[in-house]
Amino acid sequence: MTKKRIVLAYSGGLDTSVAIGWMKEKLDVEVIAVSVDCGQGGEDLQVIRQRALDCGAVEAYVADAKDEFANDYCMPALRTNGLYEGKYPLVSALSRPLISKHLVMAAKQFGATTMAHGCTGKGNDQVRFEVSFTSLAPDLDCVSPIRDLSLQRDVSIAYAEEHHLPIETTKHNPFSIDQNVWGRAIETGFLEDLWNAPTKDVYNYTDDPAFAGIPDEVVISFEKGIPVAIDGVKMTPLQVIQEMNRRAGAQGIGRIDMVEDRLVGIKSREIYEAPGAIALITAHQALEELTLERLQLRYKRQQVEPTWSDLVYEAQWNSPLKKSLDAFVDFTQEYVTGEIRMVMHAGRAVVDGRRSEASLYDFKLATYDSGDTYNQAAARGFIEIYGMQSRLAAARDVRFGKGIELAASHL
Repeated sequence: MTKKRIVLAYSGGLDTSVAIGWMKEKLDVEVIAVSVDCGQGGEDLQVIRQRALDCGAVEAYVADAKDEFANDYCMPALRTNGLYEGKYPLVSALSRPLISKHLVMAAKQFGATTMAHGCTGKGNDQVRFEVSFTSLAPDLDCVSPIRDLSLQRDVSIAYAEEHHLPIETTKHNPFSIDQNVWGRAIETGFLEDLWNAPTKDVYNYTDDPAFAGIPDEVVISFEKGIPVAIDGVKMTPLQVIQEMNRRAGAQGIGRIDMVEDRLVGIKSREIYEAPGAIALITAHQALEELTLERLQLRYKRQQVEPTWSDLVYEAQWNSPLKKSLDAFVDFTQEYVTGEIRMVMHAGRAVVDGRRSEASLYDFKLATYDSGDTYNQAAARGFIEIYGMQSRLAAARDVRFGKGIELAASHL
C-alpha cells in the first residue's frame, strides 16, 4: 500500500529537520522536503537538498526564487513603504506566500495530499503558511509537527543530537534565524531577556555603525516606484537590493531591535537587519514626497501603508483588501520616477538630493528671492475662509461662557 505523502516547507534548520523524522515515525508518511531560495545566502540549495534526504525525506524539491521574490514581493513592499509597526520591513512575512506557492506546486507534482511546516504555536509563520495554503489550495490538509507535538526547542536539539542530524543549531548556538535578500530576523536565546543587549555575534548583514568607514554617497534611480539603477548603472530589482545590502550594510544601516505584537497575541523581542530595505525605503519615501499630491501622499502614509503592512504581517497577502490596496499603490506610483541622492554613514541614510521630471515642486512658487510668482495677496482671503469654522466655534464658546481664559502677564 502506498504511503500518504506530505510536503514540508524545509529551511534546513533545526525545526524542519527534526520534523522530517517525527512525521515519519509518528504519522507513518513519506516526506517531500521543499526548499525555496529567497536570497538567504549561505548554503547552496543542493547542500540543503542533500540534508533533507539525509534527514529522511524521500524527495527534495528546490527552487531558486530570488528574482521572483525581489520582483513580485520585495518591490510591492518597497512601493508601499511596508513597515510593520513603523519599523519592521516584513522580511519573513514577505517570503511566506512565495514559499507556500512553491509548496502547492510541489504537492501537485509529487501527489501529496497534505502540507506541513515546522513552525511553533507561538509564532506568526504558522498562520502565514496555513492561510496561504488555504487561499491557494483549499483541498489540501495541513499539519504542524513541531506545534502539534508541543516540541520545545531544547527537546528538538536533543532529538537532533541523538539522531545525528546534519544541522548547525546546537545548545551553544541557540538563536532562531530567518533570512532572505530583504533582511534577516534573529530571536530566542539570551535575547528573550529584554534587558540583554545584542552581542556582536547576533549580526551578520551589517557592520558595527560605531566603526563606520568614510561616508558612502549613492544615487538611486527609480521608474514608477521601482529602483532601476545605482549610480547610473542599470540593475534588476534583485541586483539593486543586493548592492544596497552590501553598501548600506557596510555602514551599519538597518539594525532594528524591537518588541513587536505578534498576530497570536503575545509580544516578542526581535532583532532585524535590513540594510538594503531600509535604505531603499528611505529613498523611495523621499521621491514620493516630491511627486505625490499632498492629500494623496497623506492618505497613503496614514492609511494605506500601515494597513497594507498589517495585512502582510498578519497572513493576508492574498486577501481582497490587500489586493485592493495594491491597486491604489499602483496608481500612486505613476509619477514616482526620478533620482535620489543619499549619504550613508554610521547607521544612517540621509537624503541630500532629489530630482524628477514629474516633480510637483515649483521653484518659482517656493523661492523667497526675486522671481517669486506666488501671489501673497491671496493669502489673506485664504486664511479668512480657512479659519472661519474655528472663529465661529470660538465665538459660540464665548457666548456660553466657555471661552479660553488667558492668564494675565506679570511684569
